[in-house]
Formats: sequence, C-alpha cells, structure tokens
Amino acid sequence: MKATSGLQQGLRVGDVLHCKSPCARRVRRKVCRVQAIAAPVREETGSVPNATQFTQDLIAEEKKYVMQTYARPELVFTHGEGARLYDAHGKEYLDFAAGIAVNALGHSDPRWLEAVVEQAGTLAHTSNLFHSVPQVRLAKRLVEQSFADKVFYANSGTEANEAAIKFSRKHARLAAGVDPYDAKAEAPHEMVSFTGSFHGRTLGALALTYKDAYKIPFAPGVPGARMVKYLDLDAAAAVIQKGKTAAVFVEPIQGEGGIFPANREFLQGLRDLCDEAGALLVFDEVQCGLGRTGKLFGYQNFDVEPDILTLAKPLAGGLPIGAVLVKQHVADSMKPGDHGSTFAGNPLVTRAAETVVDIISEPAFLQSVIDKGERLRSGLAEALKGNEHVKEIRGLGLITGIQLDQPAGGVVTAARDEGLIVITAGAGDVVRLVPPLNITNDDVDLCISILSSVLNSLQNQNQTV
Repeated sequence: MKATSGLQQGLRVGDVLHCKSPCARRVRRKVCRVQAIAAPVREETGSVPNATQFTQDLIAEEKKYVMQTYARPELVFTHGEGARLYDAHGKEYLDFAAGIAVNALGHSDPRWLEAVVEQAGTLAHTSNLFHSVPQVRLAKRLVEQSFADKVFYANSGTEANEAAIKFSRKHARLAAGVDPYDAKAEAPHEMVSFTGSFHGRTLGALALTYKDAYKIPFAPGVPGARMVKYLDLDAAAAVIQKGKTAAVFVEPIQGEGGIFPANREFLQGLRDLCDEAGALLVFDEVQCGLGRTGKLFGYQNFDVEPDILTLAKPLAGGLPIGAVLVKQHVADSMKPGDHGSTFAGNPLVTRAAETVVDIISEPAFLQSVIDKGERLRSGLAEALKGNEHVKEIRGLGLITGIQLDQPAGGVVTAARDEGLIVITAGAGDVVRLVPPLNITNDDVDLCISILSSVLNSLQNQNQTV
C-alpha cells in the first residue's frame, strides 16, 4: 500500500478493507463497530419489527427525555438513500425538504460516506489550537471559487452570522480610528436587515430576524438592530448612514421568509449605500448558497459582491458546519483571540465538505440544478394552472416556493401521506421545495404529480363545499 503525505488524499475505504497494516486494522475495527450499531434492526421489507409499537414507544421516550421545542408528526425515519427516506414501517418518501436544504447530495451518498468513514478512522477532531489538513484544503477551494480572500469556520448558520456581526463591529471600530478594546470608545455599530429575513436563533442573529414570535419571548434583544422593507432601496437609504451603520445583512434569496429572490438593482443599490456609509455588506447564503440556485454561490446570479458571505446548511452534506467568507480588509480586522470555536472546522466535517464542494462545483452539476429547477417550476405551473389557491410559483434553481392563499400545513400533511416530504415557509402559506441537488428528472416529475394532485384535490373539495 502506497503511503501518502502532505496534502495528499487519505486511504480509500477499499484500501483499508484489504490492507494488512496495524493502522488499517484499527480503521477496519472502527468501521465494523459503526456498522454493528445499526439501530433499529430492519426486516427484509425495510420495516422495523412491530413498527407501530416501536414508533409509539420511541415518541413516548422522546417526549419524556427531549425538550419539546419542535412540533413533529408521529413519524420515525430509520434510513435514507438518495432522494428517498424510509420510516419504521418501511414506507418510502420522496424527500423534497432535504433536512431543510442540508442534504445537498441526498442520503448516504457513497462518495460522501467514503470521505466521512475515512476521516473518522484517521482524525476527527484536534480543536483549533492546531493545524489540520482538510480544513486548509476546504478553505482553499472556497476562496479560489469565490470573491473571498479568507475563511472562518463555525458550526452552523446562526454561528456564522454571529461571527459576521462581530467581524463587522470590530471592523467599524478600527475604521473609526478608535481603540477596539476601549470599552468607552464609540463607533458605528448598527446592523441593518430586512422584513422577511431569517438569520438564526442565537441572540445576535435573532435581532436581525424578522419574525417577532421568535424574538419576543427572549427580550430584550441585542441593541443596534434596524429592520427595513425588503427590496425597498429608499427605505434602506434612510437607515444606512455613515457614522451609525456597521453592516447590512441580506439574503440574496429569502428562504424561511417565503422564497423571495432579490434583484440586481436592489443588491447593487445596497452595495453602493454600504460603500458610501463605510459599512460592510453581508450576504447570508446559509440556505441559498453552494449550488442551490444553479450557481456555486447565490450572489453570482446578480453580479454583486459582498464583503462577507455566510454559508452552512449544505456545506458538509449533513454534518454540522458553518463558514464565513470574507474579503481581506475584513480579515485584517481580526486578531488571534478575537473569536474562536472549539469544534468549528474540525477534520471530519471539513473533509466531508471538501467532497460536497468538489461534486457541486462541477459545471455540469450546476447546469443540471438550473435545468431541474426550471423543469420543476414550469411543470408545477402547467399542472396547477387555474388552481385558485395557487397565487405564485417562484424561485431559482432548486429552491422553489408555491404561494397559497391559505395556510400550507394541510398541503404538507397531505403530501406526506402520499409519500412526498415538503415544508412550509413565509407566514406558513408557502410550500417550500428544497430537494437534494442531485435528484433526477423522474423525481421532479413525481413531485409535480403528487403536489398537483393534492392541491387540485384541495380546490375540488372547496368547490364542493
């Protein structure tokens, strides 16, 4: 077996299974132990023995031991493959939620799995007190394919946005010429965001998030947050001011807010306003970034570059990671000790992310996302033509929203009963479709068939009433 060193890729799973070295034997034992912890055991049909009782017992224990902060259906998924999920009864579901736009390559992608198993058997975590190879390789990939000069790693989207807030405020203090470590020094610190926005649930990111129900129970919030109407440049110009504004946070395509794409005029206008005010422009691409729109990064659809861009959901294909991409003038504002994270960017998650980025960044892959997104929206428009409950179908690439004239929860439930997983967005009146990026055309057509059946059935029921 040939040894590797430096930045060369590690052993492949096949090599590990056949190599006789002590190191390979240790990895084999680890892989076998992981395979042995398959829970729960499934029958040949894919179902769990006594599936109904198993589901009831598991949900009862979940309610007993897990904080009840999620409203979940009485459904237990046990495994997944590609764009399919399977519950304890063995029922198959077409997954057009992808873990809220996380599973960019679907479930158990063999290339992703190989990378994760290899790295888990080699080195999973060291902390950021030391260098590690996958962390550097991933940063190089992200920088060389974007506007950015440097990368900072986090563990999630909200943590990435928290980091962006801190970077922006320190940058503003330095730009104002004050000592950044002087507690009495004053400098621009306001953060501007927009109606319909969602930037996370930690207190800093939450202050920039639109929905009051997420914020009021935890008041008072972080001071300095200003919110204005999305896509309204005049409203933005009224609050983005030199001497006050440190940064402007915007999603090039709002996800949680209802799948609302921005436009070039608005984003370029924000770029100009930030330049005039000496503020930083931050693009939150936690949901719309990394191939979701058919471009590697969402901003590339609009030809407007930010100073900071935040990534998370799809980056490691299901493992928790966040990343903040920054221009050099932002990176120069931060010094050792200013910010950090124990788990962020560890070898396991960054190795998984390398694989995801390599697959998604292929031009043919990105073009397929564009083609399948157009197929999805045009197919839905045709199938739902004349449905009085469908007000608009909008999106870009494989992020699509169906705007209804009523709550979408019933549609989500009915679709799930028919074997299709979709989720809501907006004010709960949008059906959100964010499938794995490697779905097939047949998957797209099946989604159209199920959703059109459910929505047209809804209209027929209302007409009968």
